[in-house]
Amino acid sequence: MKYVTPEEAVSVLESNQRIFIHSVAMTPHRLINAMIARADELRNIELVHIHTEGDLPYCDGKFCKSFHANTFFTGANMRASVNDGTGDYVPVFLSEIDLLFQRRILPLDVAMIQVSPPDAHGYCSLGPSVDVTLSAIENARIILAECNPRVPRTHGDGIIHHSRIHAAIETDAPIHEVAVLAPTETEKRIGRHVAGLVEDGATLQLGIGGVINSVLNELVYYKDLGI
Repeated sequence: MKYVTPEEAVSVLESNQRIFIHSVAMTPHRLINAMIARADELRNIELVHIHTEGDLPYCDGKFCKSFHANTFFTGANMRASVNDGTGDYVPVFLSEIDLLFQRRILPLDVAMIQVSPPDAHGYCSLGPSVDVTLSAIENARIILAECNPRVPRTHGDGIIHHSRIHAAIETDAPIHEVAVLAPTETEKRIGRHVAGLVEDGATLQLGIGGVINSVLNELVYYKDLGI
């Protein structure tokens, strides 16, 4: 794995490419910012991702000739862009996004990710955000990585050998965390109502947010719940 500066890493980017951005806690902001610095040189870059954390400067309308976000999840940092038409939302099941990459319905030129340093065998971990990123790195032609010792190593197949990373930059920035806020009274009332519809032994599919947290708070004494 070759360590370079952020500017050197993104020098491989070209106009008209499709670039995958790593998700959630692993959003690679140093690479994103280095890419933005090349906005005057790049045109028609399509950026695809699910939920990301932090500011996304490519959503600013002043960069619309250079970058266009095509997101599979509309979080708070993407909502304005999708609503004003400078970004797009693709409605799709999370479980089917892998197929878009594997079947080359959305072929990927580049994946920009954040990983742990390599272990003794040369493998870097994708940390807590494996999701569709594993499929992205298996199908992208070029992989650029932020290598961060703060990224926790997670077990399973969410790993990549350093030899597959075309260029890596070193960083030591804290990874993103989502603060759990105290539920509002409205969220508490919804949580109590929804919990009243759940029976012992039920199987639950859970989303994220204050309402879901309130529902879970009401389920602590239930038995044999599946997730």
